[in-house]
Amino acid sequence: MCRHLAYLGPAVSPAELVFDAPHALLHQSYAPNDMRGGGTVNADGFGLAWYDGEGAPVRYRRANPIWSDHDVPRLARSVRSGAFVAAVRNGTAGMPVMEAACAPFTDGRWLFSHNGLITAWPDSMAALAGKLPVTDLLTLDAPTDSALLWALLRERLHAGEDPARAVADLVAGTERAAPGSRLNFLLTDGDVLVATAWTHALSVRETGGAVVVASEPTDGGPGWAPVPHGHAVIARRGAVDLMPIDAERSQDS
Repeated sequence: MCRHLAYLGPAVSPAELVFDAPHALLHQSYAPNDMRGGGTVNADGFGLAWYDGEGAPVRYRRANPIWSDHDVPRLARSVRSGAFVAAVRNGTAGMPVMEAACAPFTDGRWLFSHNGLITAWPDSMAALAGKLPVTDLLTLDAPTDSALLWALLRERLHAGEDPARAVADLVAGTERAAPGSRLNFLLTDGDVLVATAWTHALSVRETGGAVVVASEPTDGGPGWAPVPHGHAVIARRGAVDLMPIDAERSQDS
């Protein structure tokens, strides 16, 4: 499995959570605490995306381990942003190790990351994938489960669906198609942040008007709380809510 985190709040440097905290994402890439049987090292690439002063996403991804990249720590320390997403990848066996397979995925203002896997891939997702326009399937970012999930979610967002409902319904539909899948998502447009805990670890901390959701707490300080399995975190500046995900809902998902 992968490790990922997202931040929403007053402008800060991503380096604090990605590189500098005691159990920052960098540390989680080679010494994770809770991979739940999904590997031990996240060495198959990484990505970091944030919003610039005009609110446009900026992304940096590579297919090598994050600890081997000497530019990204300096880059992260040069940035201050009110929202960002970062991920380190442990690719599922049989899926390619390539930059385009690394989260965050982007579209317009949206940033997306998936930590987990789809069971019985790819056969289990054939029916859901068949609902996408053929051009979307032919132009997936990468031939991976995460890229397909992003294409399915992106279609919902383009149709004007509420972000939290779109995410919850995609989790529910995927769980019905591929039971036992691990579907921890992060989605943000810089104003709202939606995260899911589905068969994998996720923690949340709200402090000083800032919200962090992460696969694992980045430090041993107070304020971290585990997100219960089967729930979504919906965060806006100044407000954080939990929403249960009903796997039986939206049978057309």
